[in-house]
Amino acid sequence: MSIDQRSSQAPPTSTPPSRTAWLVLTVVVMADVMDLIDSSIASLAGPSIHADLGGGQVTVQWVLSAYTAAFALGLVTSGRLGDLLGRRRLFLLGMAGFTLTSLACGLAPDAVFLIAARTLQGLCGSVMIPQGLALVKVVFPPQHLRKALTPVGPLMGLTMVGGPILAGWLLHLDLFGSQWRSIFLINVPLGVIAAALARRVLPHRGGEDPAARLDLTGVGLLTAASALLIVPLIQGRDLGWPAWTYVMMAASAVLLALFVVSQRRSRHPVITPSLLRRRSFVVGLVIVAGFYASLSAFVLVINLLLQQGMHWTPLHTGLTLVPWALGTAVAVLLAGAVLAEKLGRASLHLGLAVAVVGLLALWWTLAHFGAGITVWKLAPALLLTGFGSGLVFVPLVDFIIGDATAEEVGTGAGLLNAVQQFAGAIGVAALGTVFFARAGHPSPASCLAAAELVLAIAAALNLLTLLLVGLLPRHAQQAHGPA
Repeated sequence: MSIDQRSSQAPPTSTPPSRTAWLVLTVVVMADVMDLIDSSIASLAGPSIHADLGGGQVTVQWVLSAYTAAFALGLVTSGRLGDLLGRRRLFLLGMAGFTLTSLACGLAPDAVFLIAARTLQGLCGSVMIPQGLALVKVVFPPQHLRKALTPVGPLMGLTMVGGPILAGWLLHLDLFGSQWRSIFLINVPLGVIAAALARRVLPHRGGEDPAARLDLTGVGLLTAASALLIVPLIQGRDLGWPAWTYVMMAASAVLLALFVVSQRRSRHPVITPSLLRRRSFVVGLVIVAGFYASLSAFVLVINLLLQQGMHWTPLHTGLTLVPWALGTAVAVLLAGAVLAEKLGRASLHLGLAVAVVGLLALWWTLAHFGAGITVWKLAPALLLTGFGSGLVFVPLVDFIIGDATAEEVGTGAGLLNAVQQFAGAIGVAALGTVFFARAGHPSPASCLAAAELVLAIAAALNLLTLLLVGLLPRHAQQAHGPA
């Protein structure tokens, strides 16, 4: 379930939800499922894409990072664009664009075309996804909203579990010789159906704020700073780290500093200033960055190890990841239903500690069994890693935006989503580079050594975030305080 859904607020009313309201929710869930499937199964298809299109080892990193980085950057402004242009209109434009760019990805003739299409796909997704909650809030009375959203969490969990299996199955079937292309082409019929239904049922007014304005200077600085960081991280190792890569990273830091200065002076800042005065918000975002960087690198490296190093099929790899996805889904439901509210900050300590133990257990499994690893030997550590990660998602949201005001919650939720996505892109870029540098010319032994190194770094990142949790208040409702 999108993190925005946990922070939704609306004026009280006694009107029961109509049939149209449920159809609106169906359309929004379809959009979320398309995005989640696309972002989760692309990792598993990475080695197949590289084998077919070539383009060097960095192709896999770009296919993943282009989508997530574009999605993250688009999220920063999509909320305000919805106020300016209309949420219904933007949702329809985003859905149409996402469908067309999915088709473009599936028909890509080379790696450069695919990366460009993935970038546009991420931008379209960032336009589409944030409008959904606002539209759902308009059509559902507040006392029915939480009940309406209750089945969304389990559905997203099932999608997470089914994603690797679906990707492996599609790659295994190789329908009409489509190979990896089918994982993108599957979005086309889903998008056409969702767009047709959306045109019929979405409300024309989606709670827009006519006073909203867009800070083009802030958006430009943030976008440029992000691009100047990701490009050298991905391309640097492949090109031997020429001088321009260091210049770009230094320029990224300068532009980020200018962005901070511009936000203090802007009349319509990209980030609501009061959010940055909340200790829980600032610390929470740092924790999110470390956690998601580690998580995305873990998913990438496991797929690379099993397919490029061990030469397992995509279906075999997808089935291997089921314990991890299942552990994540179960823990998310458990945290949302019981642990987050009862344990507060301790639930974050527990989740991150379990995730660290799981990553170290996975590291030990690879080091101990080497090329003799099997699905069943990996399953306990993968289940443990997924369960620990799943315990983190829900309480993090509560701490970061659980006490945000009505004026802050939209920006806060959008920024949280953006940090999640951008940290994922950085994790793929940076730790993917570590993996390829250590693996060299891929072989079972070199890929195992590279995976062990990345897993150790991922465990260290989670351990660092575990230490930062102590800076949060004990419970989310106590989250007010200076940064």
